[in-house]
Parts: sequence; structure tokens; C-alpha cells
Amino acid sequence: MAMVQAVTQSSSRPALGRRLFLAAPFALAGGAAWAQQGANDFHFKRSSLVVVSGGREIKFDVELALDDTQRARGLMFREKLGPYEGMLFDFYKEAPVSFWMKNTLIPLDMVFIAADGTIKSVHANAVPHSTETIPSQFPVRAVLEINGGSAKLLGIKPGDKVLHPIFGNA
Repeated sequence: MAMVQAVTQSSSRPALGRRLFLAAPFALAGGAAWAQQGANDFHFKRSSLVVVSGGREIKFDVELALDDTQRARGLMFREKLGPYEGMLFDFYKEAPVSFWMKNTLIPLDMVFIAADGTIKSVHANAVPHSTETIPSQFPVRAVLEINGGSAKLLGIKPGDKVLHPIFGNA
């Protein structure tokens, strides 16, 4: 799980994403109690998602991070993910976002996705516990986090399509 920050032009306050690196008041005020909760204390809706890559359809079972609290928590404190599992972070509109790996125990690939479902960039093998920010490089609607190394292994790359109801293409 990476911490997420979404920067929008319509607001001077960044939207919270998976990580809170610029949301210090939240992190200080409520972060300690929130961080002590176990991974199983958070309940995320689940959904299926398909990545179309090289003519193949790769199906994932994903948890959905749909609000600031869920995006801030993301995959923190998880000890494992199945080979075709992940988390889809929906920001509802395109904006530049950044993640970090604080309190994330496993390496993750971050797949940055435009509003039409096109993969814009992939950040491979984000380092567990790192507070280094990982920017989207482009405005994106969503981010898919999967096991580190999976994107390369499965051939997932920029230009591929993600099919899911949030993109209006599934």
C-alpha cells in the first residue's frame, strides 16, 4: 500500500489518497489510532478487473479504495497478496497523484490509469516502508496496486487497457 496524495486544480488542499505525506494534520490527529488497527479491521468492497495486454485478458480480484480513509489505508500492514489480487484506488477524476510505501510490508507495482482505462505508467517494485514519493507522472483517474514484479511478469505496460466499471468500459 502506498500513501497517496491527489493534487487538484480546484482545491488548494490535496485530496487524500493512499498515503498521507502532505496531510500532516490528519496523520497527527487521527493517524496513531488508525495505524494501530489491523489490516482485517478495514473492509473494502471487492470487484473484478481485467487488464488487456498483448491481446490477452488478465483478470484480477481487487479491493476498492473509494474514499479518503480507504485510500489513505490502502494495502498498509498486509503481509501478502495473491498472485491475481490487488487494490484499485479511484480518485473519481483525473489528477496528478503520488504514493509512498510507509507501513507497507510487501513490494508493490503501481499501475497508473487514465479516465478511459488506458495505462499511463507503471512503477515497478515500490520498496516496502519507503517514504520516498512515487508520482503518477501524468494526471490519472485510478491506480492499481499489485504484487511487486507482477506487471513485468504478466507483460502489463503503458498503453494497455484496464476494463472496470469506473472507466465505463466494462
